[in-house]
Amino acid sequence: MAKSNKKQTRACGVLLPIFSLASEYGIGSFSKEAYEFVDFLKEAGQSYWQILPLGPTSYGDSPYQSFSTFAGNPYFIDIEKLIEEGLLTKKDAESYDFGDNAEKIDYEKLYRNRFKLLKKAFDNIDKAKNSKEIRKEFDSFKKNKDNDWLRDYSLFMALKNANGGRAWNTWDEDIRLRKASAMKAAFEKYDEEVEFYSFLQYLFLKQWTDLKAYANDKGIEIIGDIPIYVAFDSADTWANPELFQLDKKNTPIDVAGCPPDAFSATGQLWGNPLYRWDYHKKTGYKWWMKRIAHCYKLYDVVRIDHFRGFDEYYAIPYGNPTAEIGEWRKGPGYELFETMKKELGEKKVIAEDLGYLTPSVIKLVKRTGFPGMKILQFAFDSREESDYLPHNYTKNCIVYTGTHDNETTRGWFDHLPRQDKKFCKEYLGIHYNKDAVWATIRAAFASVSDTAIIPMQDYLELPMSARINTPSTLGGNWVWRMDKNALSKELCEKMRDYARIYGRNNN
Repeated sequence: MAKSNKKQTRACGVLLPIFSLASEYGIGSFSKEAYEFVDFLKEAGQSYWQILPLGPTSYGDSPYQSFSTFAGNPYFIDIEKLIEEGLLTKKDAESYDFGDNAEKIDYEKLYRNRFKLLKKAFDNIDKAKNSKEIRKEFDSFKKNKDNDWLRDYSLFMALKNANGGRAWNTWDEDIRLRKASAMKAAFEKYDEEVEFYSFLQYLFLKQWTDLKAYANDKGIEIIGDIPIYVAFDSADTWANPELFQLDKKNTPIDVAGCPPDAFSATGQLWGNPLYRWDYHKKTGYKWWMKRIAHCYKLYDVVRIDHFRGFDEYYAIPYGNPTAEIGEWRKGPGYELFETMKKELGEKKVIAEDLGYLTPSVIKLVKRTGFPGMKILQFAFDSREESDYLPHNYTKNCIVYTGTHDNETTRGWFDHLPRQDKKFCKEYLGIHYNKDAVWATIRAAFASVSDTAIIPMQDYLELPMSARINTPSTLGGNWVWRMDKNALSKELCEKMRDYARIYGRNNN
């Protein structure tokens, strides 16, 4: 991770989103299966559990397009725990349909039913076994100055429901522009619903804090993810328009994306609002420091997504149908991370420095001391030497077979062009195609890289159908779930052997 005075040790971990855990009620959660996964990691000699952003997802179900950069996803609240506490009954939980496919998440059914069940839990506070303690903790949670984002987020969700789920820029002007009289009236009108959404955040944080503490006690650190941008349709943008490149009507001026390249003829139009970096600079990056500090309450290590955007970012005029027209502009550069180190101290960071890197980006990563990422699936281009080949690594990097945006390694190897596959087999010493996945894992573990992170699908040697996300596509993403019997004793022993052989077993 980031450089420190302590001697770094070789380590390894597993990438598995919370939603991909096996569990009851349609989606992975902070349930007993999550605790069992931590136990499995401990036994397998792992040091890290890498997850994806924990925020409440919006349309498209992507954790990178969230209704809030501070709030947690209510879908992850463990229903069994609520039953134990008396907030729900087993009959309550079984009366809703969350989908019966153990391999894939049905987000539509979750959206239609999960909040109804959670509302029952909210209505049953006084029926809970420890209702007085819950109310006391909930009141303390609401009053905590670190949670000053809570009321805005909770009102945002109530207003979104009242407006049929429409984006906030389509609401009535007075509330869209947050005029004082409209805000006062809205808080009064939606008081109970604001309380409900606040209660969900209390439950989320309580359960996640317990799970993280359990993992840390077992010697497992959590690697979390901070997207560089926030969604336009989010409580963050609605409540803090001054932070973003918006006009007087709070309509975006320019939006985020990437220009055309070999992978996309029209580029990638993400549509996120861009930051007014001059304003952030004047405030001493106050909002960013608050955001990053919040991340370190949730995670032990933070992976900063799209690190290049802090050096230079691509601005696309709002309303353009593609990313073909746009321009590069300077970001805050090292100053933001210098402020972070002064305000928050030395923290463990991973810089997501993938894609085309200019000399200035490379210089920024080096200056911060943050380790970058190496992806083995990017290494085997038979036409040229690649920085992603293990013999080109330095110690201060994190090696992955692939990420949540890649194919599974089995799917990737099966679809490699003939010459690239020949080179891959020569480099990794693969004699039989069936050995390709573990040969790739071995190359990651044997590399000089301080840390090796392997997606769970690769340890399970799963095909393309287990892919988490295909960038720039809608539908079929973020749905894969692990089989409840996947964590076998044999797999655990094999993972532990690899960790031991290559000096990465820190347990």
